[in-house]
This record gives sequence, C-alpha cells and structure tokens, in this order.
Amino acid sequence: MRQYSADLTPPWKKPKPAPEVPAEPGLVVEEPGTGFCGAVIRCEAGTVTLEDRFGKHRVFPLEPRGFLLEGRVVTLVRPPSSAPVRPTRTASGSVAVPGARARVARAGRIYVEGRHDAELVEKVWGDDLRIEGVVVEYLEGVDDLPSIVAEFAPGPDARLGVLVDHLVPGTKEWRIAEAVTSEHALVVGHPYIDIWEAVKPSSLGIPGWPRVPRGQDWKTGVCRALGWPENTGAVWQGILGRVGSYRDLEPELLGRVEELIDFVTDSGGA
Repeated sequence: MRQYSADLTPPWKKPKPAPEVPAEPGLVVEEPGTGFCGAVIRCEAGTVTLEDRFGKHRVFPLEPRGFLLEGRVVTLVRPPSSAPVRPTRTASGSVAVPGARARVARAGRIYVEGRHDAELVEKVWGDDLRIEGVVVEYLEGVDDLPSIVAEFAPGPDARLGVLVDHLVPGTKEWRIAEAVTSEHALVVGHPYIDIWEAVKPSSLGIPGWPRVPRGQDWKTGVCRALGWPENTGAVWQGILGRVGSYRDLEPELLGRVEELIDFVTDSGGA
C-alpha cells in the first residue's frame, strides 16, 4: 500500500528550512516573540543567553527558526566546540583573554578588611587580578594596619593598596588610614557599613538594605529585619551567589577597587 504523510500541508505552504548559524559570542540576534535584541554571551546545551545594550540578560531555548539575524530568520545552533561558549568579558567588565596564564605574583599587594570582602573581590575581579599578578589578602581590622604596613615596607617596586569598610573622616579608622598613607601605600574606603551593603538590593530581590539601630550587630540586625536566618556565614554565601558581575555591585565600591588595582599595577609598582 502507498504510504501517506500525516502532514497534509501543501508543499508550497511549508516554511523553508532556516539557515543554521553558530551562536558564537558577540553575535547579535533578535528573539521575535519578545523583541529582545542582544549579543550572545553564553551558549549551553539547549539554551542561549543574550545581553542587550543595557546589560540585561535573557535566556532563550535553541529552537528551529527561533531568531532573527539582520532581519532574516535563522536557527541558532551550539558552536562546534563541545565546551560552552565563553563570555567575552570578565565579571569585572574587562575584555576576557582566553587562555591567558596567571602572571607571576607582584611584590605589591591589596589588603581588604575581612574575609567576605576578599571573597567578593575575588569573584568579580579574580580573572583580572590573576592576569595582573596581584594577590589580595585580608586583615581582621584596621587596628592591625600600622603593623602590616611597617612589616610590608611598601616601595616603588612593592606598592600596597588597602580597602577599608565605612571610612568616614574624623573617625579612628580614618586617622589610622591617614597615618599609613604614603607615595607607595594607598588606603581607600567605601561608604558602606559592611561589604554586604555594596551589593545592589535589586540583585537580591529586596527593596533596600534595612537601617539597623546603633549598638546592634549590623549583620544580625539585617537578617532579623529581612527575615533571613541568623547564620551570617550561610547568608553571606547566598548573597555572594547572587553576584554575577560588576553590575550587581554599587558604583562606590567599583571605583575604589579599580583605583587600588590601578595603583598597585602602575609602572612604578610593576
């Protein structure tokens, strides 16, 4: 018996196959269903992530005839490499250098106030710091800064940069910072009570950071006000997990960290 196809659509009405285009990083396409237009930043099994000109990310399925390329319908496919498409920029927004090896560590260092600060800096600026050969260490408190600077003995070939929480003029911390600042040692501060506060509330799905009464532990007060568990270590890991790039951080922190990296990697400290 003759076999008939279940598809009764006349051949002239069937859509022509769309050309397949590898979802290479930087390729700009439009998803017609939503009108979202952006550049490919990641392609994994079954999905592609686009970034628009405002920095917004959207994930779409890799479906046949699912995108427009220069006005033409195309089918995006995963690039030939079995590995996921690597982003073209690092988490700090710098241009990524695929395959770049970490530079031998400089004599210069950056110190930050606390383990959480160090973890955040590593997550956002880690790739840049390894390429530049900059090591980040943390100090337990600003009171230790004079002895650390004295032991480090910063000079033209070994610059020292320090990031301090909530550095306010006239405070004890501010006076210590002023005392150790020199041509080869730079101390900068951000305005936040704690590094948690440098993460944008919108990235965490909260309306804002709550005000904690003076005299109460700030992290504990925040957890209570937001109904979070009072296990600050676990809460911090949750916060850190929501930070994907520099876009999740407040500009006042971004500027200070970039200033320190520039200072330590300046030709005078290379």
